[in-house]
Amino acid sequence: MAASDAERAQQQIDEIEALSSIYGEDWCVVDEDEKIYCIKINDCLDQPKWTLCLQVILPPGYPTAEPPIYQLNAPWLRGQDYMELANSLEEIYVQNLGESILYLWVEKIREVLIEKAQSSDPEPDIKKTSEEVDEDDGGDFLLDYQPIQEDSIKMLNYSTSESQEVDEELPSIHHGTPITDRRSTFQAHLAPVVTPRQVKRVLEKLCENKKIASATHNIYAYRIYCEDKQTFLQDCEDDGETAAGGRLLHLMQILNVHNVLVVVSRWYGGILLGPDRFKHINNCARNVLVEYNYVPSVEESSKQAGKSKKIRKDNKKRTEH
Repeated sequence: MAASDAERAQQQIDEIEALSSIYGEDWCVVDEDEKIYCIKINDCLDQPKWTLCLQVILPPGYPTAEPPIYQLNAPWLRGQDYMELANSLEEIYVQNLGESILYLWVEKIREVLIEKAQSSDPEPDIKKTSEEVDEDDGGDFLLDYQPIQEDSIKMLNYSTSESQEVDEELPSIHHGTPITDRRSTFQAHLAPVVTPRQVKRVLEKLCENKKIASATHNIYAYRIYCEDKQTFLQDCEDDGETAAGGRLLHLMQILNVHNVLVVVSRWYGGILLGPDRFKHINNCARNVLVEYNYVPSVEESSKQAGKSKKIRKDNKKRTEH
């Protein structure tokens, strides 16, 4: 096991050194200890029109057992553009399981930017502020189109020691309804958080509960919106359940939730569940987020969609008359 860990660590070192050499000033080390890196990518024009910042966190299991945790930042990236690009990156990962893929990701993103520059797409409105984005696109992915500022590549360099001075209060902790399948039990726990220190305090508090502390896995993910930097501080932990933390964080990104920590405890019952375990982890997390009003329920979403559809029909009738 130790040899495997050492081999993965060496693979990461080799890949980072190669990328640093290839991309020069566009490559940036955000936090060496936490393995957080960032690269600025553009469309290769003399005066680039389309740019994007790719930030990655390399978990201990990368590249052989875990995918990189990534974040895409560009003021124009939203909706369909986001989904298509994210799907392309995930497809590259699936096609190259166990291999180093950051170079492939960067060049795929560059290919997309070059295609945009060569197409008839209007140039991105880089002057648009995050407040305007919130008003126009409240249902989209806030994570992925925050304005890129000069210090954006340092956005996760947000130390716990600084946050200790901001807020030491232990947030309220809520517990979701357990899900049991083939003797394995899953239960989600949720807490509102605004600083990394609060995340640490909640985790410590949960572990004071003997039942939670004895869980086979305590998987967690959190997202905190930093107003001053106009970006997200986020992290996740598998706790031995490979890739579960990254999947949980991805769910929270899709749901566009922020200032919240979700922990999912799993008590293994002796029967392997296969991919179903990830379904239960995500279902537990989504249920508790719905229960405490971080995301609308399916019924509420359907009602809202129905109202919007009715309004569009009424407007169309008025136009025809």
